[in-house]
This record gives sequence, structure tokens and C-alpha cells, in this order.
Amino acid sequence: MKEINYGKWEGQSVEKVSSEYHDDYIRWSADPAWYPPTGGELAVAIAARAMLVIEEIKQRHNSGNVLIVSHKATIRIMLCSLLGIDVGRFRYRLGCPVGSISRVEFGSHGPLLHALADRTHLDERLRSLPGT
Repeated sequence: MKEINYGKWEGQSVEKVSSEYHDDYIRWSADPAWYPPTGGELAVAIAARAMLVIEEIKQRHNSGNVLIVSHKATIRIMLCSLLGIDVGRFRYRLGCPVGSISRVEFGSHGPLLHALADRTHLDERLRSLPGT
């Protein structure tokens, strides 16, 4: 899956983005589903693309486990979409620290979240690092 496009904000500090792209930043902060970062992608566009990938995976692998690796924003957007949570709230409804694992089972009643942002596979030193 293609990375999230943060457009002109890529790699810049919040302070710099807020200063140079103030109005865009305020709109994106309030509702990233419908207001992208300057030159970037809407959360709803990311969700639509991610759901196509999820459907393709489900068709190709109707049993067993599949690992999907992505950036934490994309993971949170996918999980929101799967669980019926407004994708514009992805930053405020689901935590997803760096290196964490979330596990979803697809059954007859739809997706079931078994684990969210689990980092027990990491040693204590790595779990204690910031990365949310």
C-alpha cells in the first residue's frame, strides 16, 4: 500500500506547519477525513484505498493469518473504517504506538478487534520509548 501523503508537511515540525500553513493545519486538525494536509491525502481517500486492499486480501486468503505492515495513521484509519468509527477521528479514538500490533478477525458477523496496539512482543526498553 502506498504511504500516506502528507504533502508539503512531510518531515516538518508541528510549529512550522502551523505557522506556514495555518488555515490548512487548523482545518486538517479539526477534520482530517475531509481536509487533507496541504498537498496531501484525505483520510477518507486513504480509507477507501485501504478497504480495497483488505477486500483483495480477504479474497486471496480466506483462511489463516495475514500480516499487514503500515504507518500508524494508515493502520488507525483502516481500523476505524473496519469498526464503523468515523475515520476523521482516527487520531482521537485509537492509539497506535510505533511497533505495535493490532489483530482483527474476519468472521461471519464482520471484523472483530482482538488486540489494539499491543507491544508486549517488544522488550521493556523499547516499550517505554515514546512513539504514540
